[in-house]
Amino acid sequence: MKKLLGSLALVTALSVSAFGQTLATVNGNKITSTEVNQLLMEGTQGRFNQLPQDKQQELTKRIVDGLIAQELVYEDAKKSGVLKSKDFKTDLAEVMKRVKKQLAAKLWEKKQFDKIKVSKKDVSKYYKENKSEFVEKERVHARHILVKTDVEARELVGELKPLKGTALESKFIQLAKDNSTGPSAPKGGDLGWFPKGQMVPEFNDAVFKMKVGTISAPIKTQFGYHIIYLEGKTNAKTLTLKEVSSFIEQNLKMEKFKEVMISKMKKLKDSAKISY
Repeated sequence: MKKLLGSLALVTALSVSAFGQTLATVNGNKITSTEVNQLLMEGTQGRFNQLPQDKQQELTKRIVDGLIAQELVYEDAKKSGVLKSKDFKTDLAEVMKRVKKQLAAKLWEKKQFDKIKVSKKDVSKYYKENKSEFVEKERVHARHILVKTDVEARELVGELKPLKGTALESKFIQLAKDNSTGPSAPKGGDLGWFPKGQMVPEFNDAVFKMKVGTISAPIKTQFGYHIIYLEGKTNAKTLTLKEVSSFIEQNLKMEKFKEVMISKMKKLKDSAKISY
């Protein structure tokens, strides 16, 4: 899978739908999920879905805020006469020359890509020969409260220890909002789902030994003292062929696409007059 991940961004870009949910409207102009998702995939080189949930939310908000700012600046530029200026028209003409070639190249590449076919037999063969690539690590869904001192952490643990079930979860969320110094505090300390090895060692070792619905003793890391609440856990598993067939198909298609492009570019170069 690792050798194929680099091509995922282009696959995603080529398959983006022309429609999307409206995430914001600025003076009547819509900002859609399609536009935002494409920028997120490009900005993360196709690895957006592999990021922790809180990071996904943070990046999405940043992109939406940036697009809103862009719309506001554009509207003000129109009002101030920028679009009628000589500089704008000259620069726009130069940009359009570049965009025309880039768009033509993009659509040409998409046309070549769409011609490529991958059989179910090829997909099944790759899956059987590379099953170890499709092992999903054990994952946990956790919340945490981050404070500066061991004393603060132990006081909070004392408030939480007598509680169980939904009462414990609700109290933990409230204490995280009120006391945590971490960026997840507004969300009740929610860190989302994450696999082994993603967090710092001390935190990682503690959280994967916990039982769902319990809290930890204070855990010291380079960031301070953490109290962890384990909200959910899934065991490591090998994904089925059905679950990954679409991914394998697209990536095998991309591998073939690369070979086709190398061949086509050689032919185009051989038939062209190029000087340096």
